Amino acid sequence: MVTDHAADLPPPPRFGEFFIQSLKIGCLGFGGPAGQIALMHRVLVDEKRWIDEPRYLHALSFCTLLPGPEAQQLATYIGWLLHGVRGGLAAGLAFILPGALLVTGLSWLYASQGQTPWLAAAFWGVKAAVLALVAEAVMRVAKRALKTRFDLVIAVLAFCALTLLSAPFPAVVLAAAALGLWRSRNAGSADARTPSGVRHRNTFGVVLLWLAIWLTPLVMAVLILGPDHWLSEVARFFSMLAAVSFGGAYAMLAGLQQEAVQVQGWLSTAQMIDGLGLAETTPGPLVLVNGFVGFMAGWNARDGGLGWALAGSLMALWQTFAPSFLYIFAGAPYSEHLRRSPAATGLLKAVTAAVLGVVGSLALWFGLHVLFGKLHLFSTPWGGQISLPDLVTLDPMAALLAVAAGVALIRFHVNVVLVILACAAAGLARWLGLG
Repeated sequence: MVTDHAADLPPPPRFGEFFIQSLKIGCLGFGGPAGQIALMHRVLVDEKRWIDEPRYLHALSFCTLLPGPEAQQLATYIGWLLHGVRGGLAAGLAFILPGALLVTGLSWLYASQGQTPWLAAAFWGVKAAVLALVAEAVMRVAKRALKTRFDLVIAVLAFCALTLLSAPFPAVVLAAAALGLWRSRNAGSADARTPSGVRHRNTFGVVLLWLAIWLTPLVMAVLILGPDHWLSEVARFFSMLAAVSFGGAYAMLAGLQQEAVQVQGWLSTAQMIDGLGLAETTPGPLVLVNGFVGFMAGWNARDGGLGWALAGSLMALWQTFAPSFLYIFAGAPYSEHLRRSPAATGLLKAVTAAVLGVVGSLALWFGLHVLFGKLHLFSTPWGGQISLPDLVTLDPMAALLAVAAGVALIRFHVNVVLVILACAAAGLARWLGLG
C-alpha cells in the first residue's frame, strides 16, 4: 500500500512492473550520474509518467545534498514514493546489482587475463549513445526547471564555477541553497515551521536499523580478522568515504586513489586507471569502481585469491551503497513534508537550477573524453583549471555516431535500448574493421 505522502501522485504502477523498469534502468544506466539521471527522467517522467516533473526535480535536489551516489539515492527515493520501503529497496538494489555483477565479473577477467579489447570496443559505441542521451536530458530538464531568470543565472553560475573555477561541488550547491533561501525570505515567503506528520521516534528506529545493517560487516571483520587485516581496512575506509563523499564519484576519486594506491598499496596506479575506465564503461554508478578496488585488494593480498577478492569487492560495495538507504529512508519523509514550506521550496529550486549546471558540466567533461583522444589541462589566472581538447585528436566516427544517436532519440523518439545496442554493435564493427 502506498504511504500517505504520495497521495497526490497518480496511481502507482504494479510493483512487478515497477521493478522490471527499475532493472531496465540498472542495466542501461551508462555514463555516470549525468547519463543515469537522464535515463531515469526519460523512463519514469516522460515515458511512464509515474512521477511528475516537480516531484522528480525536488527528489533530485534533495539527493544532491547527500553524501554518496546521488543517482542511486534518486532511484531509491522514487521507489519509496511509489511503493514505500519495499519500493525503495527494489529500485535501489535494481539500480546497483546489474553493474555490480558485471564489474565483479570483469574484475576477475581483468585480474586473471588482462584487458579485453572487444569489450572496450563495444563500450566505445555505448559512450556515444550516452552522450546523446545526456544532451537530450539537459535540454528537456532545462526547459522545465529554468522557469525564471534567477534560475537561469544560478545554473550558469554553477556551470562556470565547476568548469572554469574548479570550485568544490559542495560549495557550489551550498551557495545555490543559500541564494535560494535568501530570495524566498526576501519575497516574504519564509516558513520556519517544522515538518508535520513525521514521527521522530520512527526516524530514530530507521537510523538505528540501517546503521546496524551498514556497519555489521565492518564490526564482524574487525572481530574475526583483527583491525589490521586488509579486509578490515577496506571496510573502514569505504564506510568513512560513504559518509563524507559529497559531490558524487568524481569528487571522491582523488581520496580513493591516494588511500588505495599510495597508502594501502591495494593496487597499482595503472590498475586504478584501468578500473576507473572499466567502471565508466559499464552500467551503474561510477562508484562501482570501489568494487574493483576491493576485488584487487583481495586478489593482490598475501593470502589472496578469488575467494578473498570476492570478499573484498562485496565489502567495498556494501560499505558504499548501504548508507544511501539510511539517508533516504530516514530523510525522505522530512524532504516530502518540507515541500509545503515556501522557504524550503525556494532553497531546493535553487539547488535544482545548480544541479542542471552541474549536469551540464559533467556532460561537457564526458563529451570531451568521448570525442577527443587528448585533452590539455591549463591553469587559469584565478586559480582554477580548465581542460581544452587537442582538436587534431577529434574522433570523427564517435562524433558521427553521437549525432546519429541524438537524431534517433530526439527527432524520431527511438527506444533507448535499441539506440544503445545499435551503438555497441557499431563499436564492435569498428573494432573488427567493418566500419
